[in-house]
Amino acid sequence: MKKNNIIYWTTTGLFSLMMLFSASMYFTSPEVQAGFVKMGFQDAFRIELGIAKIIGALVLLIPFFKGSIKEWAYAGFGITLISASILHASIGDPASNIISPLIFLGVLAVSHIFWHKRIQTA
Repeated sequence: MKKNNIIYWTTTGLFSLMMLFSASMYFTSPEVQAGFVKMGFQDAFRIELGIAKIIGALVLLIPFFKGSIKEWAYAGFGITLISASILHASIGDPASNIISPLIFLGVLAVSHIFWHKRIQTA
C-alpha cells in the first residue's frame, strides 16, 4: 500500500505541476501565444485550455475529488496530450515537441493505474 501511494503521489504531483506550469505559460508567454496562432487556433482556445488544465490538475491533486470526476480529468488530459502530439507532428515541429506529450501521457497512465490500485486496496 505504501509503495502504491508513493508512486501515485509522485506521478500525480509531477504531472499536475507540469500541467500547472503549462497553463501559466498559456497566460504569460508571448511565444506560446504565437504558437497557438501558428497552429491556427483562436486566442479563446488558448485561454480555455489553460483554464481546463488548471481545473484538471486540481481535480487530480485534491483528494476530495473521487470517482467519475477524476476519471474525466484523466480522460481529458489523455485526449489533450495525444492531440498535442498529433498536432505538433502535422505542422512539422521538432521531434521533442512531438515526443514530450507522449512522455507525459506515460506519466499520466502510471498515475491512473496507481490511483486505481490505491482505491482497490482502500
